[in-house]
Amino acid sequence: MGVSRRRYASMRGVSDMAVRKAIASGRISVEADGTIDPARADAEWERQTDPAKQRGVHAQALGTRTAAGTARGAATKPVPKAAIDAVNATLGDSTDTTAGSGGEVSFLRARMANEVLKAQTARVRLEKMKGELIDRARATNSVFDLARRERDAWLNWPPRVAANMAAELGVEAHALEQVLDRYLRAHLADMAEVKIDLR
Repeated sequence: MGVSRRRYASMRGVSDMAVRKAIASGRISVEADGTIDPARADAEWERQTDPAKQRGVHAQALGTRTAAGTARGAATKPVPKAAIDAVNATLGDSTDTTAGSGGEVSFLRARMANEVLKAQTARVRLEKMKGELIDRARATNSVFDLARRERDAWLNWPPRVAANMAAELGVEAHALEQVLDRYLRAHLADMAEVKIDLR
């Protein structure tokens, strides 16, 4: 024989209404006589309740509860190391905060990382809407197009000016054009070595 709902609520440190809601939603079960077995109800409550929604004395354990531990209780896979590394990277944390916890990440830290990512995403969206950010692919294409037009303009320059320069210097126009073209192509080849990084 178990305990009454009111007594179990007192033992758990929650309101009588919380226990009634847990029973109604099927998170905890009652005995045939309507009483509650505290040990079984605690296990069911822990297994089927989001740690962030815990209340009462059980909410104090939220900071040490781990997502991997919750996952094991629900018969699912533990949190992969890549996810833990992603949380640490998001929070800008290179220290090993999981030492002694079997490589698990606390639910609170995972939730904090999620909120940080949401804030960063919202900031990027706002900056893009305000016109402060541009698309990297578009910027790369624009720089490439500009450089190609510059190159083409320079390659077309010797034929246009060679005759006038040759007349001023008193030399043969075709020879001057060939010399200008050769030196200009060498100069453009040197400039092509410059790499632009748009990261």
